[in-house]
Amino acid sequence: MPVRSLFPTLFYEETIDDTALLEELEASVRAFAMDDTAGKRWSKEHGYRGYTSYASLDDLPQRDPAFADLKRHLDRHVARFAAECGFQLGGRKLKLDSLWVNLLKPGGAHSGHIHPHSVVSGTFYVSVPPGAGVLRLEDPRLGLMMAAPPREGSFVHAEPRPGTIFVWESWLRHEVMPSSAKQDRISVSFNYRW
Repeated sequence: MPVRSLFPTLFYEETIDDTALLEELEASVRAFAMDDTAGKRWSKEHGYRGYTSYASLDDLPQRDPAFADLKRHLDRHVARFAAECGFQLGGRKLKLDSLWVNLLKPGGAHSGHIHPHSVVSGTFYVSVPPGAGVLRLEDPRLGLMMAAPPREGSFVHAEPRPGTIFVWESWLRHEVMPSSAKQDRISVSFNYRW
C-alpha cells in the first residue's frame, strides 16, 4: 500500500507498584489541601473543583520525603520516554521543572490545555475511584484540519488506575473529563525541561 504513517505521537503508560508510596502521597496531599491557604485561594479563584498546589507549593520533593521518592521514580520513567522519543539531548538529562498535586472533587474536570515551556509532561495517579474522569488526548493535527470532514480517532481516552503514570510531550493537548465518582481523584502532575 502506498501510504505511510509519519510523525507518530508517543504516549507512555506504566505502573509504579508501591502501595506504601500511594498511601503516603495520599496522606500528604490531603494535608496540603487542608493547610495550603494560597493553593486553596488559587483553586477557588480559578474555579478548580477541589484543590491544587499548582500555583502555591513549588518544593514538594524537598518538603516531603514521599515526593522525593516519587521524583526518583519519575526521573527513570521520563528518561525511558525521552529515549523512545529519540530526543538528542547532547549528553544532558531532562530535569524536573515543576511538580504539583491535584485533589479533584466529584463532578470536577480540567479543560483542554498544553504545558508550554516544557519538553515532557505527565501525571501520576494516587487515588482513582470508580467513575473518576479519564484523561482525554487530542490529535495534535486537529487545529490544522480546517475544511477536513470529521474523522475517527481525533480523541483518545486513557483510563488510569492507582499507581499509573502517563507521560507525553508537553505540546500534546489534553484534558480531564468530568468525574462522576463519589470520592476524590488524587494525582500528581509534572513537567520536565531540557
